[in-house]
Amino acid sequence: MSGSCCTPATPGQPREPVRFTAGGRHGIEQARLPGGEFRMGDATGDGNPGDGEGPVHAVTVAPFSIDATTVTVADFAVFAEATGYRTEAEEYGFSAVFHLAMRAHPDDVMGPVPGTPWWVGVRGADWRHPAGRLSQAEPDHPVVHVSWNDAMAYCSWAGRRLPTEAEWEYASRGGLDGARYPWGDDLHGDLSGDEWRVNIWQGVFPTENTLDDGYLTTAPVRTFAPNAYGLWQTVGNVWEWCADWYAPDYYVYSPSDNPRGPLRGRARVLRGGSFLCHDSYCNRYRNSARSSNTPDSSMANAGFRTVAL
Repeated sequence: MSGSCCTPATPGQPREPVRFTAGGRHGIEQARLPGGEFRMGDATGDGNPGDGEGPVHAVTVAPFSIDATTVTVADFAVFAEATGYRTEAEEYGFSAVFHLAMRAHPDDVMGPVPGTPWWVGVRGADWRHPAGRLSQAEPDHPVVHVSWNDAMAYCSWAGRRLPTEAEWEYASRGGLDGARYPWGDDLHGDLSGDEWRVNIWQGVFPTENTLDDGYLTTAPVRTFAPNAYGLWQTVGNVWEWCADWYAPDYYVYSPSDNPRGPLRGRARVLRGGSFLCHDSYCNRYRNSARSSNTPDSSMANAGFRTVAL
């Protein structure tokens, strides 16, 4: 089992991956990126020990198109209604919800996730009901409670794929070499200290969120400002699944040309951090930050965006 303070593993009974014949309507605005060489990895010394953000190394990616936003609840609903697809959270009957956000009947609360008591297993939590049965997902918010397997099912229907980890970082950087964030090195950039560019935690984690950025959980996908490539909220808001298997030492032996991750593994890469990130325990809302989880895990702070050539 993988998972971390940021992305708890919530395994159920493994099932065979679901695939569809491509042809579904994928209506998300695209950013067409030219590809080329960039420096991948943590150039500012902020990386978490063990995450494998180094060494910084030159990587070249081919041109590709990428969703300007993460896949929304409304986008995923089109897919689910067209195919009858049920996510792994729906099949398992539960998923992980942040404790302050729960909207559930007492009988639905299964208790804290071992080692991360701010995460609670909640019956009936799924992409339609992100905080539990008593909640309702907003159409313009990122779809959450989707596993890597769920994201891959959507991609097969839409004729898309998940980005490689290298493609994701290249896109998130927006052409800024070595920068911490999609807009530069300073958290607030050219804004005042009272304004925010990113949906993360403010206050004392995990008990008090002052909501300085306006959100306890997810924000609409077009909140704050896009990066120079036209991508919205690659950091903060929700973790984003990538195609690659995860290995903490991968950068040591990664090829320089279109790397696609290790050939095998137990967990898939997640990028970008989420609304729960806070410097006191998780500063992974950065371009180079890495996390991972098992392909069948789902949680309230992870979604995805897709790419195509």
